[in-house]
Amino acid sequence: MDLESMAYIKSESEFSNARLRGFLQSVMGLIRGHNMHLLSFGEVVEKLRLKQSIYLGLQDIPVKNIVGSTGRYEDFTRTFLPRTGDKRAKERWRNIYTLAVTGKGFPPIDVYKIDQVYFVKDGNHRVSVARDLGWETIQAYVTELPSSISLEPDVEPDDLLVKEECAWFLQQTQLDKTRPDSKTRIDFTEPGGYQRLLKHIELHRYLMHLEQDPQGDEPISLPDAAADWYDNVFTPIIDEMHKSDIIRHFPGRSESDLYMWLIRYQARLRERYQLAQVELPEMARDFLASVDD
Repeated sequence: MDLESMAYIKSESEFSNARLRGFLQSVMGLIRGHNMHLLSFGEVVEKLRLKQSIYLGLQDIPVKNIVGSTGRYEDFTRTFLPRTGDKRAKERWRNIYTLAVTGKGFPPIDVYKIDQVYFVKDGNHRVSVARDLGWETIQAYVTELPSSISLEPDVEPDDLLVKEECAWFLQQTQLDKTRPDSKTRIDFTEPGGYQRLLKHIELHRYLMHLEQDPQGDEPISLPDAAADWYDNVFTPIIDEMHKSDIIRHFPGRSESDLYMWLIRYQARLRERYQLAQVELPEMARDFLASVDD
């Protein structure tokens, strides 16, 4: 019996084992409340409001960073274990496995890239076999969709709601363009934060208008107000948090989460702990006074 025939016979048990692991992974995900499905490329593009694309050509990409698909996202688990025993899909998987283990190889896959993650356009079964064999990289034709929103390999489907809010927030404020470092500093862990934050910026915009031109009709643009708020309110407060080392007492929470918490409860905290007003720039103090409970 030749090597190819032996590999094809072995592929039967390999597929069955992969499918069983896929079933167990899905069940454990349900028990633990984790969504083990692949991400839908179309849903991500819609939520993040992505428009442009750039062809990057042939690259070696990390297999572990492939987290979704354009059309087969229900056929595999998050780690590309097969979820269906469909005869055609099974045969496709077995043939690819045989090509891989006999050294014949297979064509590069075709993927879309968004930040750090990839979505399969063509080649889902090839990715499944590559993961089953423990490959670290795979060749792919890559088309990137530039995004101001960070996406990492551990992103969950439920995280997309927060990512969608972030895309909307950046579209309104343009902070990713005027203050690029804000992309890493303004990062909420739960839905609703970006909407509340925009209300704060609107208030700051109003205060700027009163200070600069109370009788005039010249409006202050929201992007200009957002940049000023970031420099004179948000950043000083976050810097003070780091100086006091308070952030380490709130594991799992971001700077933005703590900022919103401080803004919401700062009056009660001062009263309860008999705290003096923190030494902040005048603009930050005025803002805190305006949102005092």
